[in-house]
Amino acid sequence: MVFPPLREELQGLAPYGAPQVSLERAPVQLNTNENPYGPSPACADDVAEAVRAAATTLNRYPDREHVELRAALAAYLSRDTEPTRGYAIDPAQVWAANGSNEVMLQLLQAFGGPGRRALSFAPTYSMYPEYARDTATEWVQGRREDDFTLDLDAARALVLEQRPSVVLLPSPNNPTGTALAPEAVGVLCEAAASYEPCGLVVIDEAYGEFRRAGTPSALELLPEHRNLVVTRTMSKAFALAGARLGYLAADPAICDAIRVVRLPYHLSAVTQAVALAALRHAPELLGRVDDLRAERDRTVASLRAKGLTVADSDANFVLFGRFADRHATWEQLLERGVLVRETGPEGWLRVSVGTPEEMMAFDAALDEVLALDSPQTPLTPPTPPTQEVSSR
Repeated sequence: MVFPPLREELQGLAPYGAPQVSLERAPVQLNTNENPYGPSPACADDVAEAVRAAATTLNRYPDREHVELRAALAAYLSRDTEPTRGYAIDPAQVWAANGSNEVMLQLLQAFGGPGRRALSFAPTYSMYPEYARDTATEWVQGRREDDFTLDLDAARALVLEQRPSVVLLPSPNNPTGTALAPEAVGVLCEAAASYEPCGLVVIDEAYGEFRRAGTPSALELLPEHRNLVVTRTMSKAFALAGARLGYLAADPAICDAIRVVRLPYHLSAVTQAVALAALRHAPELLGRVDDLRAERDRTVASLRAKGLTVADSDANFVLFGRFADRHATWEQLLERGVLVRETGPEGWLRVSVGTPEEMMAFDAALDEVLALDSPQTPLTPPTPPTQEVSSR
């Protein structure tokens, strides 16, 4: 007798989760792409007051449509569309959930399922195939180029061949940090709209605020493509990973469809209050984004100066390699108190961008490790990624 009677396709699988190491063992934690700068005392006080006010109403269910929060998120997103395209995001175009992980799962629940396909291009965020698995959606995976960019002709051809219901594309990509070419969104949206029922193209901008100057957001193209969905999170640039708030912008009909699969009152009153308070402090919370961009670019230059291969990054992390035994390198860094991620194609490691002090510690630890290690292996075409962990 098999117990518990777990679904056959889930038997033997390990739960999704990153290695958790104590601060005593690894004082420098650069493995989950968190913002190293927490909210100020003024912001924390506002959050605390908002939560206290919400606490007086916890005998009642929260606003299941999170109307006030959607309006605030729409106003925030409009900063990316009004200066360049002259239009504002409407609250009816916005939907929020407990992290962009739940947003993605809801999209697959509503638009995937048996007899439907979801598609992406590896290496990419490894939760995508898990969303497909959990919703009984067939998973199809294309390949990125050796430099982790997307061959648009090949990508378009694969979409037309496979006719997926959902195309999942992060920009910047995780774990490589690669931004999509500006023309990619339009090309893939048109391809996915050319068959019936049409497919959705989901551009995952979890790290969108960290993109380099001149890299547009896919939000700008929402008026042109009804099948475009752009997802964001407050976990990264907003330094709100502990609050678990993700959201999307799309055609209002897509938001309406998600209501069918959402759990009742899925966003707690406390979560809504915290997110609204954080949005009131957006200039402050986003004020460190430029610092993190500069530290990222310095880290890329430093790693390349060490003779390592480094992927171009528009995110708050850097993928670097290649190591003949990356697990040994990971362990040697951990022995020196620095925790990074063993993720992406074989031979690569990923480091989140921390404070200057944390990055100096990483730099010094890596110098020690490289002095011990054998020469790096030549760069070869990427192999399928291992499990990537970074909650959205």
